Amino acid sequence: MTVVVVVVGAGQAGVQVAASLREHGHAGRVVLVDTEEPLPYQRPPLSKTYLTDREPAEPTLRSAAFYAEHGIELRTGTRVRAVDVAAGVVTFGDGADLRWTDLVLATGSRPVPLAVPGTDLGGVLPLRTLADARRLRALLPSVRRVVVIGGGFIGLEVAGAALTSGAAVTVLEAAPRLLGRSVTATTAEVLLAHHRRWGIDVRVAAKATEIVGEHGKVRAVRTSDGDLLPAELVVVGIGITARDELAREAGLAVDDGIVVDAGLRTAHPHVYAIGDCARFPGPGVSTVRLESVQNATDQAEHVAQAIATGATAPYGAVPWFWSHQHGARLQMAGLTTGTDDTVVTGDPGKPAFSVYCFRGGALVGVESVNRPADHLKARKLLAEGRPVRRTEFGAGPGVTAGRLSREERS
Repeated sequence: MTVVVVVVGAGQAGVQVAASLREHGHAGRVVLVDTEEPLPYQRPPLSKTYLTDREPAEPTLRSAAFYAEHGIELRTGTRVRAVDVAAGVVTFGDGADLRWTDLVLATGSRPVPLAVPGTDLGGVLPLRTLADARRLRALLPSVRRVVVIGGGFIGLEVAGAALTSGAAVTVLEAAPRLLGRSVTATTAEVLLAHHRRWGIDVRVAAKATEIVGEHGKVRAVRTSDGDLLPAELVVVGIGITARDELAREAGLAVDDGIVVDAGLRTAHPHVYAIGDCARFPGPGVSTVRLESVQNATDQAEHVAQAIATGATAPYGAVPWFWSHQHGARLQMAGLTTGTDDTVVTGDPGKPAFSVYCFRGGALVGVESVNRPADHLKARKLLAEGRPVRRTEFGAGPGVTAGRLSREERS
């Protein structure tokens, strides 16, 4: 029987699993499929240096020669229309079928659409793909006023890029604070003050209710408090959702992501899901879906080893994330959902500090701003898995602590 691994999705996770299969000695066919036309590329630079550098490098993950040299059949501009898990077959958009012995779903995610009038106007853009970034980069030098809808990582990074290009920037965040799903209230408040000091008009608890246009182009954004904010460019970044419809249509379990076990397998033992689209058992939580390069890369390595060598160990990498925002280098390790206690070290005013997050007395995550040594130490502590108590941080100058309110924990 011919051994064929089909990987659906050529983002960070998909490319890494294909490369790692070869590294672990897999000798069968590896077919890497993606709907986008360009060579597979990195997403993190798209909201950062790609928008601001005079001559940005193309953010490709691997050269075309790499795929040829490693016997990876790269099929860009190709859609997988259906998956038959019982027969072990994928059907492409042109009707052709391909049998597989193992299938890896690395289908990624898509932006959540903004449900207000005017999103179809010229100058209203999401930022998810390389094509989005190219359009945004082309527009930024010619606009004077930019409104960013969404105060998450992408929104804040784009706001910084727009400010660097010389535009006046307003950020609208519907929630009571920035980064509400990602960081503690302490870190969110520091970053809010940081962006405002740079001159970005950041508004929390402020919703966009309408995008107003003229002659088919955006001219302003109307807010929930009645303001009309002039804008020649509006960037929408209110979140992303898993691309799990292919799995759902195949009869696999989905729940805001493709449900997998501790080995990243679906209910079918030869069908895996990794990266943004996968919902897996997380450390200290029931299940979680993570959107980060580290998670995509580590899960890809885990699955490649399982396919190539038959390894059965559960996936257990410590999650970590990062974001660069106008000189504030935010790094996070672990998962802080449900945090009920914190210890803050350093000086949030600089800003240069870390927030050590506890749940039930145990360390579950650390947020560091401009403290890279703290971040590396946190990753090591969490990987070791030994109990770390708040008393280890002691007391004194530069150390504050406090129980979180219910609002701060949510």
